[in-house]
Amino acid sequence: MIDKEMRSKAKGLVRPLITKPVQPLSSHMHLFLLCILFLSALFLTLSEAVCNLQDRESLIWFSGNVSSSVSPLNWNLSIDCCSWEGITCDDSSDSHVTVISLPSRGLSGTLASSVQNIHRLSRLDLSYNRLSGPLPPGFFSTLDQLMILNLSYNSFNGELPLEQAFGNESNRFFSIQTLDLSSNLLEGEILRSSVYLQGTINLISFNVSNNSFTGPIPSFMCRSSPQLSKLDFSYNDFSGHISQELGRCLRLTVLQAGFNNLSGVIPSEIYNLSELEQLFLPANQLTGKIDNNITRLRKLTSLALYSNHLEGEIPMDIGNLSSLRSLQLHINNINGTVPLSLANCTKLVKLNLRVNQLGGGLTELEFSQLQSLKVLDLGNNSFTGALPDKIFSCKSLTAIRFAGNKLTGEISPQVLELESLSFMGLSDNKLTNITGALSILQGCRKLSTLILAKNFYDETVPSKEDFLSPDGFPKLRIFGVGACRLRGEIPAWLINLNKVEVMDLSMNRFVGSIPGWLGTLPDLFYLDLSDNLLTGELPKELFQLRALMSQKITENNYLELPIFLNPNNVTTNQQYNKLYSFPPTIYIRRNNLTGSIPVEVGQLKVLHILELLGNNLSGSIPDELSNLTNLERLDLSNNNLSGSIPWSLTNLNFLSYFNVANNSLEGPIPSEGQFDTFPKANFEGNPLLCGGVLLTSCKPTRAKENDELNRTFLMGIAIGYFLSFVSILVVRAW
Repeated sequence: MIDKEMRSKAKGLVRPLITKPVQPLSSHMHLFLLCILFLSALFLTLSEAVCNLQDRESLIWFSGNVSSSVSPLNWNLSIDCCSWEGITCDDSSDSHVTVISLPSRGLSGTLASSVQNIHRLSRLDLSYNRLSGPLPPGFFSTLDQLMILNLSYNSFNGELPLEQAFGNESNRFFSIQTLDLSSNLLEGEILRSSVYLQGTINLISFNVSNNSFTGPIPSFMCRSSPQLSKLDFSYNDFSGHISQELGRCLRLTVLQAGFNNLSGVIPSEIYNLSELEQLFLPANQLTGKIDNNITRLRKLTSLALYSNHLEGEIPMDIGNLSSLRSLQLHINNINGTVPLSLANCTKLVKLNLRVNQLGGGLTELEFSQLQSLKVLDLGNNSFTGALPDKIFSCKSLTAIRFAGNKLTGEISPQVLELESLSFMGLSDNKLTNITGALSILQGCRKLSTLILAKNFYDETVPSKEDFLSPDGFPKLRIFGVGACRLRGEIPAWLINLNKVEVMDLSMNRFVGSIPGWLGTLPDLFYLDLSDNLLTGELPKELFQLRALMSQKITENNYLELPIFLNPNNVTTNQQYNKLYSFPPTIYIRRNNLTGSIPVEVGQLKVLHILELLGNNLSGSIPDELSNLTNLERLDLSNNNLSGSIPWSLTNLNFLSYFNVANNSLEGPIPSEGQFDTFPKANFEGNPLLCGGVLLTSCKPTRAKENDELNRTFLMGIAIGYFLSFVSILVVRAW
């Protein structure tokens, strides 16, 4: 009953509102409603803009100091900076910025100090950009909540900001866990910033590699950062001794300080780091012995101490490092023998003991236990005895080098069991039977590099084309049998090496002419036939090598082990780690070749080096040589060349060496460009050469005088005809 009465009253109240006509709004009311709508919209907009205003202004200031080669940041398109690219905010009411992550963004410019105003920033990643300039003053200490800082692979320069302590700030602690400043242009001593670093109690990883830092390696972080796991100081200019205090970083797993100027011995305290997995100290000036206590580092997987001055023997208990995967001790003064316990390092993948003073035999070492071994380099030592057959039980081997030892015997057919073998370097030993060696090795299906130089002395190399089976050496790219004093002609079976790119047949006793089919090898770009007994003329076909006529697209560039050459009789070997680091070259020095230099040589536009010295070549220097725009070395000395030096050679802008001494050349030496820098000795032995660096005046020859008379006579006739013609026209005009 009550409900009915209430409903009827309600209807009575509503009905008048419906039945009465709607009155138009006044202008004041209309304006009032518009203001309400505007304020509502503004409120909704502001409620979406949750980004902290100070952080937003700091980011805008940062973006104003950088530009991008990829695409603009476009941070001004939205009011809410939390939605901007690379920005993350926390969940607080005013949404502070906590992350700036813009790696590989193509950014250039400087790092604005406004970033220091983003006080809750916990991660800053600007790696792999092109940012430059110094880091802002006080940069580290103002960002006291920063946990991850990655500015690697930029161009930041100058010294680290000097972080000074004010009042109680010397007792401040910082949250930083990962600090990566690697691959920049930073310099100076790190110790100056120690106030900040000493407060990094949570530091886990510290990487300043690939800069120009100097002074001693800092170690005070080991006192303040008990969680420190990674230290990387490599590729800088640090000097002095390795601090014993590094032994206090008990949780350290990675210690890298290679490629510096460190000296002294490796402190024994380092061997207390029981968690250490990587010890990387190569290319320094370290001395002393490798302490046997190093075998206490049972978790060590990588030990690199190469290119130092270490001496003594390899620790006899090296086999205790059962987790070791890489052992690189090459280029030191280590002596003794290879410890038999090394066979216990069954996880070993790479073993490099090259260039030491190791000796003894290798047949007792149980290589069969090293089933994971892929790379073995024992070159340039004094190992004796037979080539160890047990090595062929390492089924994973891809690269072997025993070069520069005193090994004897023949190559065993067991080498065919190494199905993954791609690199074999056995040069400078006392191996015999080259016919047997080549017969066996041509069956290695993946072999791409074969260097047998300085072996098989005075043997006759097999020469018939059918010596090589149709599928022999299917992937061979580098072939070297130099300095073996091999007899016979250049082997005809070489024509079947369709993949060969580098071929060294130098310093042998090959006779006969240079076969033209060498010019048909499609990928050959480096050929050395020097110091043989070759006769005849240079075949035109040789100067049609396709790989020297146009640039080849590189692939499979890296070599399994570096290759060392001794070009141009220099005292130090040139090291090549990539196949295409070899300069495109033709060496045919010191043979008995006759005839002229074919004009077809001008087709080899990729050629960098051409050396034909010490032959009996005659004729003129081809003007077509000026087409070789990449040529860096040209040596035609000690021949019978005549005529003049083409002035067009001055257009060879990369030519850094030119030698035509001891020929029969005549006329002026070109005096433009780099020709003014070549030494006098490179032109001597040519009595009729003049001018240039010889500092002798060029007297006109009889032929030149006749040419001058002829030109004068012809000029006189031309002038006479012209004057006669003009006089006739004048007479007719009158």
